[in-house]
Amino acid sequence: MINRSSGVLLHISSLPGEYGIGSFGKEAVEFARLLHDCGFSYWQTLPFLTIDQYNSPYASLSAFAGNPLFIDLPTLHKDGLLTREELEANKYPKPYAVDYKWLKKTRDGVLRKAYSRIDSVLKEKIRAFVAENADWLPDYALYVVLREREAQKWWPDWEDQGLKMHRPDAVERARGQYADEILYQEFVQYEFYTQWKAVKKEINALGIKIIGDMPFYVSQDSADVWGNREMFQLDLAGKAKQVSGCPPDYFAKDGQFWGQPIYDWDYLKAHDYSWWMKRLGFSLQCYDMVRIDHFRAFSSYWSIPGDAKTARDGKWVKGAGMDFFNQVKTIFGNNAPIIAEDLGQIDEGVIQLIADTGLPGMRVMQFAFLDNYDNLHLPHNIPRNAIAYTGTHDNDTAFGWLYSVSPEIRERAMRYCGFDGDNWNEGGYKAPAVRAMIRTLWASPAMLSVVPIQDLCGFGGDCKMNQPGVPEGNWAFRITKESLNQMDAKWIKELNRTFYRSSI
Repeated sequence: MINRSSGVLLHISSLPGEYGIGSFGKEAVEFARLLHDCGFSYWQTLPFLTIDQYNSPYASLSAFAGNPLFIDLPTLHKDGLLTREELEANKYPKPYAVDYKWLKKTRDGVLRKAYSRIDSVLKEKIRAFVAENADWLPDYALYVVLREREAQKWWPDWEDQGLKMHRPDAVERARGQYADEILYQEFVQYEFYTQWKAVKKEINALGIKIIGDMPFYVSQDSADVWGNREMFQLDLAGKAKQVSGCPPDYFAKDGQFWGQPIYDWDYLKAHDYSWWMKRLGFSLQCYDMVRIDHFRAFSSYWSIPGDAKTARDGKWVKGAGMDFFNQVKTIFGNNAPIIAEDLGQIDEGVIQLIADTGLPGMRVMQFAFLDNYDNLHLPHNIPRNAIAYTGTHDNDTAFGWLYSVSPEIRERAMRYCGFDGDNWNEGGYKAPAVRAMIRTLWASPAMLSVVPIQDLCGFGGDCKMNQPGVPEGNWAFRITKESLNQMDAKWIKELNRTFYRSSI
């Protein structure tokens, strides 16, 4: 059980920095120090995984591989792999948003320059790292190389049948043919995880623990599906027969059509869920605690025919349930540091599964006032064994939410939070209505309360991280050093102390 505490939600990409995107550099440690000084105990991030064409970390080329954009360039310079001139050439002048288009044009080139300078000692370290991660890294590195050779086509559309079907002889032949390119991809992953290990050690030393995020599904366009197709519901051509999504809900009237292949749970069960256990183990080494996204799919999942037009055509199918979590308990013990993301359409089956696992679920304050009922997201209804949020990365900012909801909902929320002023529309670092929401949530029984950095700063809806169901224009928010310096640290520290959530 977590001690009564608090945390902040901010993805690595949103950190300040001079190189176009947040990274595993000094800014990460500085942010952790700020959290500590304000009395926080946790820093929650989004998945560290590679991003898709829309820059989402929830549809990666691998369930294990890290996003190369997070590699800190000054650290590569310090290690003698980049020159000062190369470092200067990769500075980006606009600090307020991630320019993914620019990064995708420039970052691979500078990483390749760093790779060109590795010596025999570093090569041996990389080979040792590959051996330690033999379950996923060799396939991933080869997959990225082959995908590049195939003009970014996903593996079911590759022309070489041997490689398409992941035949051992074809795979081994390709490993020899593209050895240098493969080593480059392995170097990138080595740098990613070596840098993160060092930075996390500093963050933990400050008393801050990291909450990571694990997507439930993996992309069809991934090394995981390419190399382990027996784990998924695929046709003979390799394409998904059933795909993921969710039914119509608060975020999307037609539901959400995610498109990842559905797992073959019978196969996974027959093999003791070994791939999932390796995935969980890897994540628990990377983070101090892991939030499993779309947890409700362990109870039942929305299965959509692969040729359907919208998510409305799906149906609920029973998931792996406690059989899966009994295996988790066998391998990781009864108190594995896992958070269950139990949002969306929750039924009695999900509620029972959460109770049976004993894992903490999630409550989101923005959902508490959408109706005039005593619902489970209202702060007084939040159980101790839960993580409470003003909003998640899929929500509007608190200030943006106040603007977007109806006057009736806003009045209901403000009345509940004890805010009787007429200045609810004042934003910024001392936004009074947002402060009232945060204060009310902090008073809840939840063992851990988490606030997105945007809400601590009183930012509007233009700073939200993601709009579910809308593929473009997301994941770009960044905080600046100036904004962090303007936060009311005194108020935050007092808030944590007042509601017995302070770490200092």
